[in-house]
This record gives sequence, structure tokens and C-alpha cells, in this order.
Amino acid sequence: MPRLGQPTGDATSKAGRAPEYLEVLARGMRVIECFRDGRDGLSVSDVAKRVGIPRASARRALLTLADLGYIEDQGRAFALTPKVLRLASAFLTSNVIATVMQPIVEGVARQIGEACSAAVLDGDDIVFVARANPQRIVSVGLEIGYRLPAFSTAVGRVLLGALSDEEIDGRLKRAKPARYTERTITNVAEIRKAIRTARNEGYSAVDQEVELGFRSIAVPVFRADQRAACALHIGTHRVAAPLQDAIDEFVPLLRQAAADAALMLI
Repeated sequence: MPRLGQPTGDATSKAGRAPEYLEVLARGMRVIECFRDGRDGLSVSDVAKRVGIPRASARRALLTLADLGYIEDQGRAFALTPKVLRLASAFLTSNVIATVMQPIVEGVARQIGEACSAAVLDGDDIVFVARANPQRIVSVGLEIGYRLPAFSTAVGRVLLGALSDEEIDGRLKRAKPARYTERTITNVAEIRKAIRTARNEGYSAVDQEVELGFRSIAVPVFRADQRAACALHIGTHRVAAPLQDAIDEFVPLLRQAAADAALMLI
């Protein structure tokens, strides 16, 4: 599956910032985020360009993070260290959604022999917070944190469908849908229709829009107050059979699992 591109410049809107806003802290977090896809390390100039800050500021931020142990100075380049995973671990261990959904997705995966995940909406992306894949020896935690575009995924469409029409229209106005395969829907009107269909039917089925040979089916998981907490998703490479067969097989299982999860999401 394609990974999302790294945003450049200051991703934080300057409008509406509170007086307590700390630009230095925000800059440090953006420096850490900019290492996405920087597998061979990044130079000071690379970081300055990706974050949209002066080279001197980038160097100070990198050296500070290196002193804290989050970044390693490799001489000509900098790289993240495993200590960064403490940030993700803090979220996963403190977030009730991740805690509740991990055993849920494991149970579904064992039952059907397919990968099952839970994801939340983060801006215009969806982020996986729980995942299990019975086809791998070690399944727990694989691909947690993976991001995909909400507009092109089953998970994203059911979560967007839980928003108000005004919120959906606002997101679509600034949307720039990318084409990942020849099946990807990029027309905004068609995306809006797919989101509303997901809302009305209570599930979304996406057929090879993000990756050829991969289907995705998702249902929303609601809290007790009927707000959407996350979405439960099954991904399968079984694409030879009609899509309706996958819907008939997986949607009832997902809905039951979502109902079980809702009892624990207050």
C-alpha cells in the first residue's frame, strides 16, 4: 500500500493559536515527524526543507533531540532512535480505544483467517491503532501507526460518514484526492456519495482503490453516547469472487465485533 507523502512547511495553522502555544515544542515535534520515509537518515538541510525552518534552527532542534536520545547523530546525517517508540507506546497503553480493540481484532482475525484492524480518524488520514494478522507468526502490533488517506479507504469513509454534513463538505472542499490505482475514486462528488452511502448502510466496501488485489471492508464502532470511536476493518486479497460475497461474509462479523467493543467504550 502507498504511504502518504511527508508534508512540508509548518503544518500547524497559525490562526486560533492560544497564547500558551510553544513554537519551540511544536517545531521539535515537526522535526521528529519529518523523518517519515527518511530511511537513510536526513541531513540538517533535509530537515530544514521538510519542516520549513532555517538551517540553523533545524540544527539546534536536531542536536537537542540527539541530547535527549530521540535522534542519533551519524556524522553526515541524523536518524531516529528506538526511544521514539516510547511516544507511540505511551499512546497505545493510555488510549482506551487501542486497549479495547486489540483483543477484538485478534478474535476476528482468528475466526476468519484474515487480517483485522481498528483505526481512528486523524485529520484527512486514518491511523491504525490495533491490528492482527493470523497469516504471520507475530501479529500483535504489526503496522500499528500506519497511515492511509481517509477519502480512499473503507475505514475512512465510515468514519467520515459519522461526521455532520457540514464537516464532510468542509473536508471535501480542501481535499486533493490522489489516484493510487485505476479504480481509485478521485471525483469529489463521487467521494461524497460513497461517504453518505457508508453512513446509510452502516459499512463501506472499497475494492482495490488503494492497492490492486486488495479489498477493504469496514464498519464504525460507536461509544455509548453514539459518537464514532473508531472503525473496525477486514482487509483481504481475495478478489476473484464477487465483492458482494465478501460483504455478506464479513459485515455481520464486523458488526457483532463492533457491538461487543461498544460495551467497553464509555
